[in-house]
Amino acid sequence: MTDRAVTLAHPTVTLGESRAPSTARPRISVRKLDALFGSNQAVRDVSIDFLDGQVTAVIGPSGCGKSTLLRCLNRMHETVPLTSVNGEVLLDGRNLYGRGVNPIEVRRHIGMVFQRPTPFPTMSIRDNVAAGLRAFSRDRPSRRKEDEIVEASLRTAGLWDEVRDRLKDSATALSGGQQQRLCIARAMATKPSVILLDEPTASLDPLSTQKVEELVHQLRGSVTVIIVTHNMQQAARVSDRTAFMLLGELVETAPTSKMFTTPSDPRTEAYITGRFG
Repeated sequence: MTDRAVTLAHPTVTLGESRAPSTARPRISVRKLDALFGSNQAVRDVSIDFLDGQVTAVIGPSGCGKSTLLRCLNRMHETVPLTSVNGEVLLDGRNLYGRGVNPIEVRRHIGMVFQRPTPFPTMSIRDNVAAGLRAFSRDRPSRRKEDEIVEASLRTAGLWDEVRDRLKDSATALSGGQQQRLCIARAMATKPSVILLDEPTASLDPLSTQKVEELVHQLRGSVTVIIVTHNMQQAARVSDRTAFMLLGELVETAPTSKMFTTPSDPRTEAYITGRFG
């Protein structure tokens, strides 16, 4: 196996170290999930558990269905015309695709951060964080309570000290890395139980990437994190478990230390050793 699979560059994490309780229960359970764009099946018969308080990385070559799977977990997939989903996604045992389940309410409990930072350009830094509260809360909190939530969310995202004197400034005045952490703060403001990160550092410089990865480490234990990444070294640095997808199918899932040293499936070994992808 080549160095591509196991060489790490993060100063605070060692591949294979114990990061979360091994007895964690499933927070999200996916059962026999199919996702389609029209007649094109992007995800095929996927079943997987994402454990409470742990970080799961989903890896695989471009076009293998990683991001589509992620978008199915909070019902973002169905926002695209001519898409469909079959199977179940259970959050704490409740089928999110069941009759009468409100997709907007689903997204309050399962936040999502996309590949490129998406701050609202006409809003201030403060109002960007508070936007989630206004979108999802039936009863909007008082201004004072909202300020407290904004500060707490920015502190969680490691951004408070950098922006505390700039809360009224436009969010677009922030650097790319700061904007991405702002988007994470916005997602955290509604106190979700799950955060979905879709290639969150793909457009960031190395320093900003490290800050986002450090934030993922800090979130571990308090929230379930599912991160799609094309960077296998990043998956090795940040995750407790890793899932490998190929051609829309889930090939295998295992503790990250095992996945990157002794994968069970030869297709996984071929991918992580660089023979394809």
